[in-house]
Amino acid sequence: MIRIDISNLCKLKTDALTNKELFTKPSNIKKLLEKVKARKQGFYSVIEEKETLKKILSYAKTHSGKYKNITVLGIGGSALGTICLHRSLQHLFYNELPRQNNLPAFHVLDNIDPALISNFEDLIDLRTTLFIVVTKSGSTPETLAQYFHFAEKIHKHKLNPAQHCIFIIGTNTNKLQEIAQKNKIQIFEIPKNVGGRFSVLTAVGLLPAALTGIKVKELLKGAQDMKKSFFSLKNKSNLPYLIARIQYLLLKKGKTINVLMPYSQKLNSFSDWYRQLLAESIGKKGLGITPVNALGATDQHSQNQLYNEGPNDKLFMFIKVAKPQPDLTICDSNHEQDPAYFNGLTFGKLLETEMQGTIQALTANNRPNITIEITKVDEYNLGQLFMLFESATAFLGEMLGINAYNQPGVERSKQITKELLTNNNGKKHFTSIRRT
Repeated sequence: MIRIDISNLCKLKTDALTNKELFTKPSNIKKLLEKVKARKQGFYSVIEEKETLKKILSYAKTHSGKYKNITVLGIGGSALGTICLHRSLQHLFYNELPRQNNLPAFHVLDNIDPALISNFEDLIDLRTTLFIVVTKSGSTPETLAQYFHFAEKIHKHKLNPAQHCIFIIGTNTNKLQEIAQKNKIQIFEIPKNVGGRFSVLTAVGLLPAALTGIKVKELLKGAQDMKKSFFSLKNKSNLPYLIARIQYLLLKKGKTINVLMPYSQKLNSFSDWYRQLLAESIGKKGLGITPVNALGATDQHSQNQLYNEGPNDKLFMFIKVAKPQPDLTICDSNHEQDPAYFNGLTFGKLLETEMQGTIQALTANNRPNITIEITKVDEYNLGQLFMLFESATAFLGEMLGINAYNQPGVERSKQITKELLTNNNGKKHFTSIRRT
């Protein structure tokens, strides 16, 4: 189970948090859970859906070895979780390795920059590529643009769309449902009560994961175990509540920025996923916490000066991996090296020591920080991390009186984009917007 070290919060000279502030009455947790449940969101129930999992595993099994490339077309919550799953749980140079066990190369096109699309086309053969089109609304312009672009190429090459496309979409996406029905393209549905940024443990994340050999059952098992913590009324057992409580109390003390800093290369993209989750869920009504990504030890050499001596407006959340796998010895202890402490030292121990140096410096400079520790980076632990941060965000929304599941600011910009595209190529409408 994940461990959270909050001991440095009480060592601060100012803005320290006491156990009395952090560990409230069980009735407070109960009230918040009632509010969370009243929202009728499905991110914590979808992980129990056996039929969806069965369908995903069946599809992955019957299509094993059929494709040389699996390509996800999606953006935002339709892509970030999938990217995190792949980069966290696969070899860091997965696509560069010789293909083994019939596993395909894996790509996520999460932007519409023509350079990205063009360079990708130089890489793949349509005849051996499966496109997974992911959009809950069915109207995301970036994803639709990508799909129609490749659908046209599939048609020109006289390929069967049903053999080269699959849709992961919401239940009310009429246009894509019509296309799927016409071309006999298989559909996996995104539950109506699960938003995009909470959808990594639905077919959105699980299907691409299963197709590339990730153990999705273990991923869900980790999430299910963290769900037990989420619903616990015991202060010290409810880890999501503890994180949300810390964020809430420090926000009231002016800590408006949260820095998530894993000391693990494989978890770098987890910070990308969390950045969207926190920003879109909590940034409303003039409130919010600005998420910042950092990677240990890399960003010790790019951001640490600011963190130690810049504005004291941040909460630092470190992720520690207790047993990095594999670990490597830097050099043989029989060799004479300068500095000598490298002899027999492992890279894992060096990384951990640098993390401790960073934490101690921040604490000495009165910067609030906590450490979240997992045993290793695997499916089970990543599933726990997903559910930990999703449920902490749910708690934080209720603490702040915010609906953590909508995104009115995003929807407005989407609407303007569509209006620009439909009004004389945007020229007339753009002029009117500039004048307001």
